[in-house]
Amino acid sequence: MLDRIFPRVIDNAYRGHALALWMFMLILLFKTAIALGTIFKGREAAQSADGIPLDTYGPDGAQTVLALFAIWGLSQLVFSGIGITALIRYRSMIPLLFLFFLIEHLARRLMFLVKPIVRTGSPPGLWINLGILALMIAGLVLSVRSRGDVPLPR
Repeated sequence: MLDRIFPRVIDNAYRGHALALWMFMLILLFKTAIALGTIFKGREAAQSADGIPLDTYGPDGAQTVLALFAIWGLSQLVFSGIGITALIRYRSMIPLLFLFFLIEHLARRLMFLVKPIVRTGSPPGLWINLGILALMIAGLVLSVRSRGDVPLPR
């Protein structure tokens, strides 16, 4: 299993279950859309998807939150770019990228427990993130499953 997560050779030979590739593409689609939304429509994303009451902040506070959203969106866009590169050219990295995406996602959730954000209502972003989390876990498990037709390099 560790040989699949940390391949000795980074090539374009994907050795996991094919369904994990589709899950990876779906995750990349979601992550890219979320990243672009937080960069270009940060106010709408913060208020509607995440339930952050920007109108209760002063103008400088709201602008700071929106700047942090855009910066976070940019980092997510970089992650998506790495994932797209792996899909096109370095598919043996997909299990490792599932692991990195999962670690980033869980670490972010942990940070929100330590440093919670005041939210209003029941924002839909929570459910979307739980769906992405489930896809990442299932995708990681499927990506490290053995496929007999593609041998590991020695």
